[in-house]
Amino acid sequence: MKKLTHRTMEDFAKSSGISRPTLSKYFDDPSRVKPATRALIEAALKSSDYQPNLYARNLNRKRTRNIGILVPALGDPFYAEMVNRLELRLRTSGYWPIVISSHGLPELEAEAVKTMLSLKVAGALVAPLGFRSDPRVFEKLGQNLAMVYFDTFLEGSVPFVGNDNSQSVATMVDYLCRSGEAPAYLDIPHINHNSPERLASYQAAVKAAGFEPRVIETIADYTWDFERIGYEQMDEMLRRKTLPSRTILCANDRLAFGAMAAAFAHNQRVGRRKGAHLRIAAHDDHPLSRYASPPLTTMAQDFAAMTANSVETLLALLGDGDASTMPIAQAMRSGGTLVMRQSA
Repeated sequence: MKKLTHRTMEDFAKSSGISRPTLSKYFDDPSRVKPATRALIEAALKSSDYQPNLYARNLNRKRTRNIGILVPALGDPFYAEMVNRLELRLRTSGYWPIVISSHGLPELEAEAVKTMLSLKVAGALVAPLGFRSDPRVFEKLGQNLAMVYFDTFLEGSVPFVGNDNSQSVATMVDYLCRSGEAPAYLDIPHINHNSPERLASYQAAVKAAGFEPRVIETIADYTWDFERIGYEQMDEMLRRKTLPSRTILCANDRLAFGAMAAAFAHNQRVGRRKGAHLRIAAHDDHPLSRYASPPLTTMAQDFAAMTANSVETLLALLGDGDASTMPIAQAMRSGGTLVMRQSA
């Protein structure tokens, strides 16, 4: 059966016999319309090709139902997973997510903030670049709308939701020390607060276990190309025979992938089984970690808790529904879970 054609809301209202104000209420939030009326509207929509112009409607509001999500890199599986979960959570709460990546560049991050302001988003969930971000850009954003940082943060009063690096790295260090040689730590460029926090946690945990910290400082100043620098650094140490330990804790999984690839190139077997030359562990539980060869031992971040706390905190700031009664903490951190696999 061919659907009826309705170009405007006025056309659809006349055809369905439902007033335009009632339709506006429904398209803003279906729960605001009586169940019987909602059923009539949904039945009429099934027989029509009408689609409301949500973009135009949002621009005409003082506050839209759009939420901006800004991340450094959508190609990074950690951020891809967070964005996927945040989108679904926001949609079930009646908001429309708008996702923008800064591609690791401060100028594109500033441009993304301008875009969100021009779109009049109701609020923003932001994973800033970190130490390369311009704080003034986010000060302006925070002055104009509700905002929550996730994964990392900039100094200030904006609520933050992220991983408890002190707990998660210490848990991994404890496991590695109990199960074999104490680990050396392969660091990454300190691009945001997570990097120095994880390094400090490693140093404190190794000392607490009665060992001397051995830090392999990163060869790069600033980059998001972690696999490459992991490979290059491990390759260099194996060629020069300067590896400080046969157990290596990498700052994140992507760095570990590069280190494991370099070990393979040097015929070094990675794992905790008999005959292995190296143990390599990391942090994050990247979606491909279980499919590495061998599968990577890592610390899994609590995606579910970070997603829920980020969205609920933002809704509380917006005063939306029951979330308005939720206390807004300055910082909420979730602990990690040790995932033991064959690499360490």
